[in-house]
Amino acid sequence: MCIQEYLQSRSVPFESFLQRPAPSATRRAQSVHVPGGRVAKGVLARSGEVYVLAVLPATHRVDLGRLGDVLGLEGLKLATEDEVTAIFRDCERGALPPFGRLYGLTTVVDASLATAGEIVFEGNLRHEGLRMRFRDYEAIEDPVVAQFAVPIAPKRQRPSQTQPH
Repeated sequence: MCIQEYLQSRSVPFESFLQRPAPSATRRAQSVHVPGGRVAKGVLARSGEVYVLAVLPATHRVDLGRLGDVLGLEGLKLATEDEVTAIFRDCERGALPPFGRLYGLTTVVDASLATAGEIVFEGNLRHEGLRMRFRDYEAIEDPVVAQFAVPIAPKRQRPSQTQPH
């Protein structure tokens, strides 16, 4: 289902905008001039045949051990790109909207996103950006909210990239 149509059918206020497809959520945050802590990215994980959608800030990565503890799942691992494509059939490859409920998935949102007044995320297409209040998202998605993400460490510069003093 088209995410915009879904939000309209639920009478949820949102703003849509065009964005440049980016290779990462962090780069997407930079391109739309939004702090990375407010850009929500989806990550599909699985334990056996059970799939879950983790939603976290662009500035963080999933700690699969913590996520598994939250959900009581062992051996949690990231889904393959083919698995993502098979579940999110109506989405462009690489786009993963934060609405697991639409796909029969449990959605878990990192607690750090719950403090954001509003969130920005991709729709069904990588160039489709959507912005909405977190409380509206939470009201229609009803996700599990827990702490499972850790900040991404900044990349260290190689000696050849540093400037002499």
